[in-house]
Amino acid sequence: MTNLQSNADGNLSNDELAWLESRAAGGYGVIETCAAYVADDGKAWDGELSVAHDHNLPGLTRLASTLSSHGSINLVQLFHGGVRASAELTGETPWSASAVEDGGVTPREASEADISRVIESFRDAALRVHKAGFHGVELHGAHGYLLGQFLSKHNNRRNDSWGGSLKNRARLLLETLHSVRAAVPSSFIVGVRISPEDFGQARGLDLDENLELSQWLKEGGIDFLHLSLWTATRNTTKRPDTHPIPLFRDAVGANLPIVAAGHIWTRADAEAALEKGADAVALGRSAIGNPTWPRDIQDEYWQPKRPPYTTQDLLDRGLSMKFAQYMKRWKNFVSD
Repeated sequence: MTNLQSNADGNLSNDELAWLESRAAGGYGVIETCAAYVADDGKAWDGELSVAHDHNLPGLTRLASTLSSHGSINLVQLFHGGVRASAELTGETPWSASAVEDGGVTPREASEADISRVIESFRDAALRVHKAGFHGVELHGAHGYLLGQFLSKHNNRRNDSWGGSLKNRARLLLETLHSVRAAVPSSFIVGVRISPEDFGQARGLDLDENLELSQWLKEGGIDFLHLSLWTATRNTTKRPDTHPIPLFRDAVGANLPIVAAGHIWTRADAEAALEKGADAVALGRSAIGNPTWPRDIQDEYWQPKRPPYTTQDLLDRGLSMKFAQYMKRWKNFVSD
């Protein structure tokens, strides 16, 4: 979850440590950090966690050790903002697959050097995460960030080997996966998060292309596929009578773990996703308001606390004031 709680230099803060530790202590089986930038030119917001430098290692090591003491599996989400990186924070013009306007910003088109460098940055970041003692990483290919921008027919208008066909548009994600997978031990978890089709800032995506992509990701050695569904009960837009989870289950086979995310609040919500073929569910907003959700749902009659929350509610649930203020950007999430 984006939480804006890291220090200005990207190092772990006490607030961010407290937020994540409270969820590990609350019984969540897997703890995943916010999107952590792998290179300085990929930083997208103030207070974002960095895995771009060796000087980030002490904080990352402290975080991994603290979370592991509670028995959770701990992952870092690796990220580059691409066109959505902040020029104000990076001091550089954002770059992406093509010089196509997105969100009011027109980036410069990536050079071969940019592409080679960012693949190396993902690899080096994964190595730092492994050295820090985490169990694995997730490559953030969802929500219209850099890896997704190369996949997108909207953002990627290239006519070289990095654009055009799906194979070419998927090349950055697949080569990044290959580079990371080759650099870390086989026991180190490497997953990928994708947006199954167009939604919000993830533009220019096709469901059938992403089903084919998921097969390539499996062949590339991913340990899990994370589907960012936004609403886990909703069928696909392209096939309104079909839910995405069974489609991706058929695409990747029975043995690759699938994680589903999207408005999962109750035990019944989670069980519905599992019945459709997911192996695990990911909680975001519901985890903010319910720090002991995994334990609480053992009571089949328990109902989670839902928005709107007061600022004090959020502080009592382990958020810092900065994080609580950020959540006011979400419609009807905070009442004061």
